[in-house]
Amino acid sequence: MAGNTFGHLFRISTFGESHGEAIGVIVDGCPAQLPIDLDFIQSELDKRRPGQSKITTQRKESDTVQILSGIFEGKSTGTPIALLIPNEDHRSKDYEHNKTVYRPSHADYTYDAKYGIRDHRGGGRSSARETAARVAAGAIAKLLLKHYGINIFAHVSAVGTINAPNLQPLTAEELLAQREENIVRCADPATAREMIEFIDQIRKDGDTVGGKISCVIQNCPPGLGEPVFDKLHAELGKAMLSINAVHGFEYGSGFSGSEMRGSEHNDIFLTNGDQGPKTLTNFSGGIQGGISNGMDISFTVAFKPVATIMHNQQTVNAAGEAAEIKGKGRHDPCVVPRAVVIVEAMAALVLADQLLRHRASQL
Repeated sequence: MAGNTFGHLFRISTFGESHGEAIGVIVDGCPAQLPIDLDFIQSELDKRRPGQSKITTQRKESDTVQILSGIFEGKSTGTPIALLIPNEDHRSKDYEHNKTVYRPSHADYTYDAKYGIRDHRGGGRSSARETAARVAAGAIAKLLLKHYGINIFAHVSAVGTINAPNLQPLTAEELLAQREENIVRCADPATAREMIEFIDQIRKDGDTVGGKISCVIQNCPPGLGEPVFDKLHAELGKAMLSINAVHGFEYGSGFSGSEMRGSEHNDIFLTNGDQGPKTLTNFSGGIQGGISNGMDISFTVAFKPVATIMHNQQTVNAAGEAAEIKGKGRHDPCVVPRAVVIVEAMAALVLADQLLRHRASQL
């Protein structure tokens, strides 16, 4: 169905359920002769996989990717690339208690309302397990963007009310090095320590907490994006809001821009030699009129608390009767540490698609 496909020219279709045999993705439209680094794809999946640390779910999945087609002698062939990730540690018995009971703030009821049938084992298709397939596809998109010198970096900028300082003066390479030194994936070491302690306490309380991920895209050329319905920020917003647990998206000055005057908010153009103009400020977030202007593209994504908590909650069952439910199994107390690479993957998929579309916009 169309709801399982994303992109226009660089297009992906994901498949599989949380407790099925495997999940996977078909990548169609990747240009031929792109060098495909399997180790890089696996390293991206390792950043998302469960069981990484004390502040993530303890489900043990190696997330070992298998490439079934579209690659020959280490390069893309221009034909569909199929990637498969087997499920290894699904415990379906952990979900027998909600076979006929709707978990609060999950997709149990809405899937029943839409399809008249649902896979209650780990949420089935609605599970964030599906995002591993996106990360695998996003890794291929990143390899394409790397060919054009485009870099994407994201990190955990907030957990609950704990906010990291603005780290924008640092390069993507410096930020990446600092981010990977801690399990919460915040590029500010002092804030990371505070976040980890807080999430660990939330886990011990049997509760969950939300957070934010900030992302910057560097070296994006001007001209990417479409003028009306497929504006670059609209495509990025759709991509981010398609990720499980995402409840908000803002780019550039975001909601704070509504509190400013035009004289404060306008990004003044400066001469920049043969590289084209640049702007004195970047409240536009690198996008004007829905099209990239060559400045850094910056945005932030807000994640709600994970819906499964280890407390008794009132709910209803499939018959509409009052019921009570308590979370069981293995779940993240905070989703953002594992979601950083998902945000990067979806941004890469958008940029790869827009890059190919842009190449067809002029003679």
